[in-house]
Formats: sequence, C-alpha cells, structure tokens
Amino acid sequence: MKDFATLVTRVDESTKTSVKTAALVDYFQTASDADKLWTIALFTGRRPKRTTTATRLREWAAEVAGLPDWLFEDSYNVVGDLAETIALVLPPSAGDEDKPLAEWIAYVRHLSTLEDDDRKAGILDAWSRLPQAERFLFTKLLTGGFRIGVSAKLITRALSQATGQPEAELTHKLMGNWTPDTVTWETLIEADDPTADLSRPYPFYLAYQLDSFDDLGSPAEWNAERKWDGIRGQLIVRGGEHYLWSRGEDLMTDRFPELAQLRDYLPDGTVIDGEVLAFSDERPLPFNALQKRIGRKTVPKKLLTEAPVVLMAYDLLEHGGNDIRSKTFTARRNQLSLLIKDIPSEAPMRLSKSVDFTTWNELSAARDQSRDLGAEGLMLKRCDSPYLSGRKRGDWWKWKIDPLTIDAVMIYAQAGHGRRANLFTDYTFAVRDGNELVPFTKAYSGLTDAEFREITAWVRKNTLQRFGPVRQVPPTHVFEIAFEGIQESPRHKSGVALRFPRMLRWRRDKPVDEANTLDDLKEMLATYG
Repeated sequence: MKDFATLVTRVDESTKTSVKTAALVDYFQTASDADKLWTIALFTGRRPKRTTTATRLREWAAEVAGLPDWLFEDSYNVVGDLAETIALVLPPSAGDEDKPLAEWIAYVRHLSTLEDDDRKAGILDAWSRLPQAERFLFTKLLTGGFRIGVSAKLITRALSQATGQPEAELTHKLMGNWTPDTVTWETLIEADDPTADLSRPYPFYLAYQLDSFDDLGSPAEWNAERKWDGIRGQLIVRGGEHYLWSRGEDLMTDRFPELAQLRDYLPDGTVIDGEVLAFSDERPLPFNALQKRIGRKTVPKKLLTEAPVVLMAYDLLEHGGNDIRSKTFTARRNQLSLLIKDIPSEAPMRLSKSVDFTTWNELSAARDQSRDLGAEGLMLKRCDSPYLSGRKRGDWWKWKIDPLTIDAVMIYAQAGHGRRANLFTDYTFAVRDGNELVPFTKAYSGLTDAEFREITAWVRKNTLQRFGPVRQVPPTHVFEIAFEGIQESPRHKSGVALRFPRMLRWRRDKPVDEANTLDDLKEMLATYG
C-alpha cells in the first residue's frame, strides 16, 4: 500500500505526462503481480463497489476526530473531497501498516459483507493503523469513487515501456469486460493471444472538433457523413455469439435485444463500429427516446415498441476474423457496404450514408440541415486514413452544429469540489413565467476562473437564504445557456430537461426582464424536442 500511495502522490503532484509515465513505469517494474493488476483495474474504472454510505463515513470520522457534525461538514465543504477530509481530521495513526494493495482491497470487499457495527469496527481499526496517505486511499476504496488523473493511453504507454510490448497490443488487451477476479497479470498482460476473449472490442477512434477548413486541403480527399445523436458502439459477431460495447467500455448487449437477429446476416468474425439510434419510419427519434432504454438490464415489450433501435454502421474493423483497421477508410467502407447490402430493411442495421459535396461551401450548407435530420452535425474522415485508437488529430474531425441557447436568470449557487471548493461554481437557472421565475436547469461550466471568483464574491455578499450547501441569491444576473437538446420531463417543474447544458457567457448587458420565458422554452421543445 505504501508503494501504491507513493505512485498516486507522484502522479497527482505533476501535470507533466513524462513524470506520470515514469512513476507508472517504476511501479510496474517493481510491484507484485496482484498489486499491478489491481492498479490497472483502479485506474481504468474497475474499482470495488461502495462498502458503506458517505453519511456513515462522515458520522464515524467526526466521532473519532471528536468534531461536531457541523464542523466536519464545514471542513468537508472547504476541502471538497470526503476521503481527503477524513484523512486530515483523524488523529495520527497508532501503527505503520504496510500490507499489499491487493490485501487491502480484499479487506475492503470483506467489510461490505459485515453487519453495520462490525463494518464500523473494521473501518475504524484500519483508520487507526494507516498513515495519512494510505488512509486517504483506503477511504477512497470504501466510497467506490476512486478516480485518479491517469488516462488509459498513459497506462498503456507505461505498460509498454515496462514490458516491452507494443502500445496498440496492450490497448487491445485492456479492453473488454475483465476484472481482477476473472484474469491474472499473466493472462491479461503477459499472454501472447490478445483475442482470447471473443467479446473483446477494439479501441475506439475518436475525432477532434473542426474549427477551420484551412488545413484540410482538397474536399476530394475527404468523406463526410452525418454525426448521429445516439450511443457509439461496436457490434461484435464471433464464435456464434454477438456483443455490443459502448465507447465507455460498457457491455450493452442485453439492453438492445433486437440486435441479436443481426447474427443471421453477418458472418462470424465481424466487428462493426456504429451508432445505436432509436429509429422509426426511417428516421432517428430524439435522444430522449433512446435514453429511456439506457441503464436498463431488461427492456419491456412496450419500450421495445416505442423506441426500436438500429445500429447505424460507420466502419468495418474486422472481417472474416481479420483485423482490417490498417486499411484505408475507403477500402473499409466499400467492404462494409458489400457486407450489409443484402441485409433486409426490417433488420436493425443501416449504413450511414455519405454526404455528397465538391466544395467546402456545399458541405457547410449540408451541415445546416443537420438538426432537421436529427443529427448533431457532420463527421469528416480522410479517405486514406486507417482506423487508429484514441483521439488523433488530422484524419478524423467532427463538425457539430451550433448549440441551442436561451437566456436565463441565476437563482441558486453552490460551491464546487476539489480545486473549486472555495468558489461558487454550480448554478441553478430559471426562466420567466409572468411574475414568477421557474427553475429549469443547472450548469457549472463555461466561465473563466476570474468570472467564477467575481460571482463567488457577489454570492457571499448577497445570499438571501441557505439550504445546506445551496445559497439562494437575488435574481439579478442573466446568463446565456447553451445546450445540445431539449426534451419533455415530468420530473421538472418547468416540464423540460436540457441535454449538456453549460454557460456560454455572462450577459452583463441584459436585464432580468429581458431573459427568456417558459413559453420560449416550450416553443423550443415543440420545435426541437
């Protein structure tokens, strides 16, 4: 655990990629196989489930520290992280425990099986024996919220340097539905066969946002298609089975059972990259229709009827069991077209059609039609580009349409977390409805640090009421809120919910009585919902 704490400290204290990589390489070259495996799991989101509630941890930590609840809560609001707060307020440890990371994780998982009193005793005993840095990590594991600023690419780079294996091969090995309970260091990292798990997807190729055509060259070198608003996924047909993976490495097969029939039309050894869309009458449905199915392990017949899905196919990554990602986009696209051209229209798959254009102005005009077609914009892919992994600049670009916007009034403010724990950065916004203000969304990004500091000073001087960490403020400031979509929502007083809301700018020039109204929101819902 000490070595793991040292690694986390080295990684967390530096913003330099080279320093983080060096720390990981040192660790992978010296730690035990079990600890290395759990480190990869933790850094890639495969952490143990929460052992107990945050409320219990706060109660127990305040009790051990001899602090009243209000003082612990104030400390937590300032620090912004529960595990760090606990590590700071508890008395110094009575011991210097140095069990391996894997043993501590086994201990954490055992605690979750105990009754509340026994669980409390076990946690307090660990707190008393662990130094501050290790105590912080132990508490992070208890909360199930272990997150460290290390990307998957950084992990594979460090593993490559530590093991001598190619980064691309290691990236593939780390994909899929593995856990430290189902693999060992040897089978996951050292084994020669990276495709032993038939369900394992390929790393997704991601695009950068396009700002200018200046560096793209001739339009003839590019293919354009719609950027559909669904869930990016890979459909895998291997060994007589099919698997559907999201871009976030979430296995979604059971959530979209209608895709199972594609096994009847696709040959074994096929991997297709595409977008899962709610789809009816040969048009994509609003994302809200698809959202009803997200998070469900089983889908009732009624929902299957209301929100049927298709896989809008973008790219072919594996054909006949052969990895064809190194071929050009045009070659992969042609092979994909041939592969699915005879699939009947009642089957849940469509080819994402190319957008015809000969000039950039023509493409710009095609982009302007996106919202009417249920798309987010356009994707541009260089015709001779291979299918790479991760986000690479140059060959793939996304050109999204401008967001929808509305001017709204800030009515509540709440402090942020982490480095923003001392600033009020999370705001609730309202629109006008006659003489009332109706809350309709929250946002916490889009402003500069200087603007957040200015608003924070104003909030502290102008608080009307406090509701726990939330402060009610006078309806004085208007902000332009940008968002990607709008949908009906019976859970909100306004009757609407926004998709990806953020603050576009602070409208210092606009008085409250010129902010948008609830009728404006409903009109947008009727048009774009």
